[in-house]
Amino acid sequence: MPDVDRRDMQGQQLVKHVAGKEQRPLPGRNNHAGNLSQPEKKLQEAVCVLLVELCERFTFFVIVCNMIIFCTVKLGYHNYQAAIVNMCFVGTSMLTPVLVGWLAECLVGRIKLVCICVFLHFLGTALLPVVAFPFEDIYIDKQHILHTLTKREQKIVFYFALLTASLGIGGIRAIVCPLSAYNLEDCGPKELLSFFNWFYWLVNLNSAVVFVSISYIQHSVARNLGFLIPFVSVLMAMITIHMVRGEMIYKPKTDSSLLTTFGVIASALKTCCVRYHYFSGGVTNWLDHAKENYGGQYSEIQVESTKSLARLFPLFAFQILYRTCIMQIPSGYYLQTMNSNLHFSGFVLPVAAMNVISIVPLLILVPVLECINSCLLSSKDTGHCPTTYIVVGQLSAALSMVVAGFSEIHRKHFPLVEQTLAEEVLLVSSMPCFHLAPQYILLGVAEALVTPSCSLLSFRLVPERIRGISMHFLTLFNGAGCFMGAFFVQTAHAGTQGNWFPHLLHEGKLERFFFFLASLMMVNTLGFWTIAPRYVNLNQEHTSEFRGSLPEEKLLKHEKAIKHYDSVLESSPIWSPMEKT
Repeated sequence: MPDVDRRDMQGQQLVKHVAGKEQRPLPGRNNHAGNLSQPEKKLQEAVCVLLVELCERFTFFVIVCNMIIFCTVKLGYHNYQAAIVNMCFVGTSMLTPVLVGWLAECLVGRIKLVCICVFLHFLGTALLPVVAFPFEDIYIDKQHILHTLTKREQKIVFYFALLTASLGIGGIRAIVCPLSAYNLEDCGPKELLSFFNWFYWLVNLNSAVVFVSISYIQHSVARNLGFLIPFVSVLMAMITIHMVRGEMIYKPKTDSSLLTTFGVIASALKTCCVRYHYFSGGVTNWLDHAKENYGGQYSEIQVESTKSLARLFPLFAFQILYRTCIMQIPSGYYLQTMNSNLHFSGFVLPVAAMNVISIVPLLILVPVLECINSCLLSSKDTGHCPTTYIVVGQLSAALSMVVAGFSEIHRKHFPLVEQTLAEEVLLVSSMPCFHLAPQYILLGVAEALVTPSCSLLSFRLVPERIRGISMHFLTLFNGAGCFMGAFFVQTAHAGTQGNWFPHLLHEGKLERFFFFLASLMMVNTLGFWTIAPRYVNLNQEHTSEFRGSLPEEKLLKHEKAIKHYDSVLESSPIWSPMEKT
């Protein structure tokens, strides 16, 4: 009996410990700010996050949508150079959230860092109008000497502004609007896929609103567009400061980090190289060399978590080329649209309006996919759905490249006409730009199928403690796809002496570049199809073999079970005869 009492006392202490842990608010998430009730504060947080993301997306897409026109018309860049700059900026903006997230966890506090990033964002968005502003129209001194920036000075300020703006964008995305703020730990495959579908649906609805706004602004007050960017940045900064003062900045758990993951991989590789003959027969996986039992520096939990993450590296790798195809919207497709007839019903259609066409399929497909998922994911075979979506989506991206190639051939059959763009008269094809809509639609379909499914696999197939790290790796590989696209453009231009990515589209063979990407994408799709069976089984039995095998996660499950058992006992007014004895 004393042993039973002792175990009961220990169980009660564990229940109190767990209850204390779960009731303790996270730093930056307490309820002492103001006299708002919990539902009111949650609503205020949601509205603030939505407005911050809307402002961040607006400034980001304004820069991306005007980059090629500014680089080619104002800075005198060739088409391939402008496309490279645009893709590198997008890639950098994808990678900086990972860097800023690591800095927030390891080196600098989240509140201090978000203030720095807001300042960098404003600095970058304020410097961009300085580069684009026509100084010769305004600044004339007493001697009537024109003050102008030289091309070299313009480029220095321009690249510095892009760098600071991308760092600011990374901070906003990583700290103010992180995906980890959503409580998804206890969701199954069906709920997770539904969440990611609607999450990216809302993100793209936000993007559609932004693109429509940009199109209207470009058409009506294009000369003042540059001044609107820092104004929106200031508005975003004011909302962010309000969130900081109201203690609405989310702080995620710090169970693991990117440095730990990279450290496990580096330690395993080092041990493999140094002591290969001694350890080659004693381990079942090369990452086991990083364990302390085999001469490494990391614990069993850290290595096992990294092993589960390493299973996803092939999935991540096959997303690089797919992201390269998606990056044709702000590069190759943008150039095609810019060199087509933009006149529609008496006014010039802004180039940014074509981006909305790629978003519409996603907004339509998500409700349809939700109906399909509700039927398919209710059966026992739950895993084929995400991998099938990825294969079909990548095929759609490859088909989009093929259609873009034939559209380019078709576009050059039309006679050339003069068209004014950014106060410059350009010779463009008389083909209406709406003839390019099918290639935009196909890439929109691809995004609707691939991105939510990849997020689901990246989130579901790893232990809970490293799910944030897994999403970071997916972001890193997506950013690598942007830089891969820039590398392909540079290589195609240099290898063909400008024929595959020409400065004047009607004098080159841009369609061959699209056909080249389509062939690579087909090979990429076949490669992913061969490894897709690795990621088929998403049910609880499959994931538990590596998620539930970690000791600390087993303890957490026992803690939850004890808490549930204790709550049942407290809520039960009648004790059974067995419990009374």
